[in-house]
Order: sequence, then structure tokens, then C-alpha cells
Amino acid sequence: MFHLLLLAGVLLGGYFVLTQTLFKRSKCKGNAPMAGKTVIITGGNTGIGKATALHLARKGARVILACRNRAKAEAAIADIQQETGSTDVLYMQLDLASLESVRCFAETFLKTKSSLDLLINNAGLVADGRTEDGFGIEFGVNHLGHFLLTCLLLERLKESGGGRVVTLSSMAYRWGHIDFEALTVNKHLGTGRYSWQFFQAYCNSKLCNVLFTHELAKRLKGTNVTCYSVHPGVVRTELSRHVSLWQKVFIEPVAQLLFLDPEAGAQTTLHCCMQEGIEPLSGRYFACCAVQEVSARARDDAVARKLWEVSEMLCGLS
Repeated sequence: MFHLLLLAGVLLGGYFVLTQTLFKRSKCKGNAPMAGKTVIITGGNTGIGKATALHLARKGARVILACRNRAKAEAAIADIQQETGSTDVLYMQLDLASLESVRCFAETFLKTKSSLDLLINNAGLVADGRTEDGFGIEFGVNHLGHFLLTCLLLERLKESGGGRVVTLSSMAYRWGHIDFEALTVNKHLGTGRYSWQFFQAYCNSKLCNVLFTHELAKRLKGTNVTCYSVHPGVVRTELSRHVSLWQKVFIEPVAQLLFLDPEAGAQTTLHCCMQEGIEPLSGRYFACCAVQEVSARARDDAVARKLWEVSEMLCGLS
């Protein structure tokens, strides 16, 4: 009996520690006015993106779901409209695995929409494969597509007076590294048939997100646009939909017990969208609705600048 009580105590203690650290919850307290503002959310039809869209729509923002799948986007819009009463939630087609699609999206938006206040680079995946342009799918979707999208929309953001770019990264950036030689030769930051191989590529792409934000802030100095990278927490989303069945069998019980739901996962994104007074923290990394220090690798000026220059070249911007 004693051993059972001891085991129960250890399990409860472990659960408490995990929920206060790795799976800690936070709540956005930002309350900047959103009425009349225009927001683009990539991957806004599911998970964290949908939860973010729902909250901003409820606050009166005009929300554009930039998604690949029209049917899922329209279903998400119907849900958001039913829950918020907003009729200002729209779908625009965007496939981040195609640089041509990114260009078409930006061109259409710039021709038909008058303003842009928030760009939320939310979409991401863990998978193996290649984009339409031959890049590793995680590098192409998680970083390069968002890089090009942001560059193409920056001038419109500058016109808004206080525009923000929020890019979802992950604590997984800590295990990432960037091999520029392999990137320029092979057009990816890691690949392979095994899940651990494309998880490493995912970590590398999340490091790109943090470095991109770091360098973007430097290039935005003197403008009224600020930018932030975000770790949303460990969240139950469709991010890992491409992992193998046996891994899902292992992950799912843990996810149900410990992982955050998408609403909780959206809180730090919302904080960086709506918290007033964080402009001096442009370029920084946020988690649990607070700014966090990052590793030396994630704030290396030379690496961030080189990533920007290589990304420009790969996108055909230089």
C-alpha cells in the first residue's frame, strides 16, 4: 500500500511540475482596440490560427484566413461567424509550399484590400517532402513562404501606423541549427524518411523563425512596424498529422492529459497582437505572454543577416 501511495505521489508531483513548466498556461491581458483593423492569419482554419481568428473577430477585427484548403477555411469561417456574429471574416487562397502562390496572394491582397495592421505567420507543419519549388517542406512552409509573404506586405504594414508581424516559432528552436552550405546545395535543412529526421528539420525551421524576427526588427528600425516571435506552448493541433500511426498512439494519451488546447495556445500570439507598450521589445521571443531570453545561437547577428540574404536569393528578391 505504501508503495502505491508513493507512486501516486510521484505521478501527481510530476504532473504538477509539468503543468507549471513545459505545459504552463497563460492568459493574454492585452486589450488594444481591434475594431476596424485588418489581420491576415496564415493557417487560420484550424488549431491555434482558428482560435486566434475567433478572438480577433470577436474584438471587431477584419480577419483574413490565408489558407490552402478552401473547404476547411469556409467551415472555420462558419464556426467563427456563428460564435462571434462577425461577418467580416474572409478566405483568401494561400499555399505556402508554392512561392508563386505567395506572390499571387500578396498581389491580390495589395490590389483589393486597403490596409493591413497585423500579419500573423501562424501556419506550420512537421513532415517530410518537398515544396513546389523543390525546397524541403518544413523549411519552405515554416520559414521561406512566410519570409516572402512578409517582405511583399511590409510596405502596406508601414502605412497602417503601428503594424505588427507575429511569427509562430517553438521552443524546439533550441535544438535547431542552420547548415548554409547544405541549404544552398540541397535546398533543405534536413530530410529523411524517419520522424526523428524531419523533427530535426522542424527544429531547424523554428530557429529560422526566431532569427528572421531578430533580423526583421533591425531592418524595421525607424519605422512604425514591430515584430515578435512566439512559442505558443505544447498544443494539441494538427501540426503532427504526418507522423506515423504508432507515434500517434503514443502521443495521443499524453496530448489529451497535458497538451494545451488551441485557445490556450493562442494566448501568447494574442498578447503580441494586442498588448500595448511592447514596441521596444520588437524582435524578441515571447512565451507564456512574456518576453523570454533566447540562446546565443538564436540571437547571432551574423547568422540572422546571412539567413535573410540567403532567403532573399532563394525567393528571387535579390
